[in-house]
Amino acid sequence: MRLEGGFWGPRLETNRRVTLPIQLEQCRKTGRIDAWRLTWKPGEPNPPHIFWDSDVGKWIEAAAYSLAQHPDPQLEAAIDEVVELMAAAQLPDGYLNSHYVAVEPQNRWTNLRDNHELYCAGHLMEGAVAYYQATGKRKFLNILCRYADHIAAVFGRDEGQLHGYCGHPEIELALVKLYRVTGEEGYLEQARYFIDERGTQPHYYDIEARMRGDDPGRYWAKTYEYLQAHAPFRQQDKVVGHAVRAMYLYSGAADVAAETGDLSLLEACKRLWEHVTTRRMYVTGGFGPTHTNEGFTFDYDLPNETAYAETCASIAFLFWSHRLLQIEGDSRYADEMERALYNGILSGVSLSGDRFFYANPLAVYPPAFANRGPTMGAVRQEWFDCACCPPNLARLLASLGGYIYSMDAQGIYVHLYVQGQAELQLPAGSVRIEQETEYPWNETVCLKVFPEKSLRFNLALRLPGWCRAPHARVNGEEINLHSLTRLGYAHVERQWQPGDMVELSLPMPVERIEAHPRVRMDAGRVALQRGPLVYCLEEADNGSDLHDLGLARGAEFMVEIDPALDGARVLVAQAMRRDISGWGGNLYRQTPSRQIRAQIKAVPYHLWGNRQVGEMLVWLRELG
Repeated sequence: MRLEGGFWGPRLETNRRVTLPIQLEQCRKTGRIDAWRLTWKPGEPNPPHIFWDSDVGKWIEAAAYSLAQHPDPQLEAAIDEVVELMAAAQLPDGYLNSHYVAVEPQNRWTNLRDNHELYCAGHLMEGAVAYYQATGKRKFLNILCRYADHIAAVFGRDEGQLHGYCGHPEIELALVKLYRVTGEEGYLEQARYFIDERGTQPHYYDIEARMRGDDPGRYWAKTYEYLQAHAPFRQQDKVVGHAVRAMYLYSGAADVAAETGDLSLLEACKRLWEHVTTRRMYVTGGFGPTHTNEGFTFDYDLPNETAYAETCASIAFLFWSHRLLQIEGDSRYADEMERALYNGILSGVSLSGDRFFYANPLAVYPPAFANRGPTMGAVRQEWFDCACCPPNLARLLASLGGYIYSMDAQGIYVHLYVQGQAELQLPAGSVRIEQETEYPWNETVCLKVFPEKSLRFNLALRLPGWCRAPHARVNGEEINLHSLTRLGYAHVERQWQPGDMVELSLPMPVERIEAHPRVRMDAGRVALQRGPLVYCLEEADNGSDLHDLGLARGAEFMVEIDPALDGARVLVAQAMRRDISGWGGNLYRQTPSRQIRAQIKAVPYHLWGNRQVGEMLVWLRELG
């Protein structure tokens, strides 16, 4: 899959040329690479941290996806250097963790609840699989297979094994990836064990705490909901706790369900997905309203200024939705993938590719953010002490081509509309598809189909849920989308000839989005959306006191191109605000304020924060 030009081409080129190199430099500068040399000694500063290995694993995975499309000897050599360090650091029994080998070797596997041994192992596995698929080199893969074999020997239900599972889920999905590339059934079974064992009684985290001399009742989070370990997975019916952990766990469960045909596991995944998307998701595809647990509170609790909405959570949600999409073939999963991708994920990285958001609030008033720390700041950062989000962004963007199409026995599904071309292999022959589009800026998508020979197959085109009146033509002839649509996909089955062309039109009027009445923070307010893009106001365009702006219900919007934001389509309309000139020094007064006209300009949410520091607002007051 090659993505060039259009909306995504420049962003992916920036990811390759800017983001990947600066992240490697940050890993070196902060000690994440040198940690594998195992030279740290007690009393020295900067000991290898419990989650550093995961950052390196994600960076390698991102670099591997890049290498698959853009061979780069220097980048490949950088990965090989790290792999050699890991090979030398691996213990004879297969164990591999820079923190526990160098800092506290006596405490291996003693605190699965709070620490990240299995989580780090999972990200290393994902990196190893991606690097093998990109280059064919087996060394890194073999290292992680040895580690996976060690883990399988340590954890399980047999006598002498630990009956535990990771406090930060992620290894579950990684083991399935390892199974798919090696064919080793034991890795799939290990993933299933970790999911099935989670939350069972007697509770392993209680047992583990007592074994290391701790009182389980003094657990800082107070509840195992934080870890999604409060009940066996199939009994869970609400998305709770730490948002990133939840989404990774659900992704792994969906993978196991897909590979084993376990319908009870699939039903739990679907039930949880329905809950989070109808009760606990921001309009931007963000998750987690509070920094306290970096996760969920209660239904309809979606504050804007204090939203955590961690970039990693939206990325992991995309992973989960994509897995359910492959199983169910229902476009609602692709709709929410797209929402997260174009809004709550892409906002996590600057246009320049070298600054990152950890949290993604929906309203920013800079004085209120002054003491919240870099992860909750109103300004993108070069890096974080807890740097999970930057390499997560890099690996998602580098692998974006893998989310656009999928295939079944009948043909090809088109999930996302992205300029580029792909070679797809059907049972009856290969098909090249070329997309020409400026989506999501423009509504038109042109798909040119080039089977290697005349070929009959089904081309399933996603009709986005936000689009009210799509229409399409095949070789210039209008087709009846209503009669062809099932589960949000228009199934165009025909004898395709090389050069056949599908023209899809997805009208993008500016829509006003209303939140459920129980979302108390957004009562009387609307969010603006055009196509899949959610918009916001910034102080750079609208002055201060954005909260005081009001949008009349009948106000019309103009769509304009903004060269200062790389040609983004921005929205311009007339609004009202209170005249502040007569207030003097009063804090309160009885006299109604005079309303004055104000022109507003809204920019795509994913682009906010690329100019001066200032206020930002997604939900606007709506005037009757």
